[in-house]
Amino acid sequence: YSNPWVNSQENNDSTIKIGGIELNDLTKEVLVDGEATRLTPLEYKILCLLMSNPNRVFSIEEIYERVWNEPAYNPDTVTVHIRRIRAKIEINPKEPKYLKVVWGIGYKFEK
Repeated sequence: YSNPWVNSQENNDSTIKIGGIELNDLTKEVLVDGEATRLTPLEYKILCLLMSNPNRVFSIEEIYERVWNEPAYNPDTVTVHIRRIRAKIEINPKEPKYLKVVWGIGYKFEK
């Protein structure tokens, strides 16, 4: 899984901001409406993958393989991580504004 901002020296280029969610890949910080939010390394990688490709739908298997760098042996773990990320970044995790499920396909981060 490669991040497009890794080689960037400019701080602005390492930050993805979509709506009220801001992800800084240099500091590994995630801000929700200006408030720092703690994510585990795996939650961060999943969020970074989805925010780096807004509106693109990733299958659960694809998320698993890109984040864990191995074949998707246990893709259910992605669902659990997505639920935890939603609880941290969404105002109402039951009606997510950003982290959307595409039934039968996977997940996307909506712009």
